[in-house]
Amino acid sequence: MFSGKSEELIRRVTRYQIARVPIQTFKPQLDVRYADSQVVSHSSLKVEAIPVETSSELLHRVEDSTQVIGIDEGQFFDGGLVDVVEQLASAEKQVIVAGLDTDYLRRPFEPIPTLCDRAEYVTKMLAVCHKCGGPGMYTQRIVHSEELVVLGAQGAYEARCRVCYDPTEVEQPELDLGAG
Repeated sequence: MFSGKSEELIRRVTRYQIARVPIQTFKPQLDVRYADSQVVSHSSLKVEAIPVETSSELLHRVEDSTQVIGIDEGQFFDGGLVDVVEQLASAEKQVIVAGLDTDYLRRPFEPIPTLCDRAEYVTKMLAVCHKCGGPGMYTQRIVHSEELVVLGAQGAYEARCRVCYDPTEVEQPELDLGAG
């Protein structure tokens, strides 16, 4: 989280949009953190998006004229996303997927690892560690929950480096903001 994945997706599809290349952008229907029908980055960049519940619905909503398909939060889609992306790529459509490759316990967060294995190009983006400023490659959950997915932005997760990541930390320590 906080590495600029959605921002990069928005940047890439916007370039095609400016060039008048037919694009469509999709997002999982459950992601309503900033907007229902837009992909919105933490830095407030945005692009229109079609919210879908399943990878199958995504495939059926792709228009024949569409040449570039953007997909945000790929980790929230079902495993069928791999076959859908393969089918679209085989139909000579460019597919750009943004998503987390590991969950908050550093386990592979499917379907992203499988998509990475099959992709022509993979860009791994790192955040900045919220504790030390190093390369934040892991997602530290800082709220307690037994659920795998807890939708949230700031306040629920932090980016952490290899050293600062702590799987036993479940609550954010109180910040001493001081008076001075």
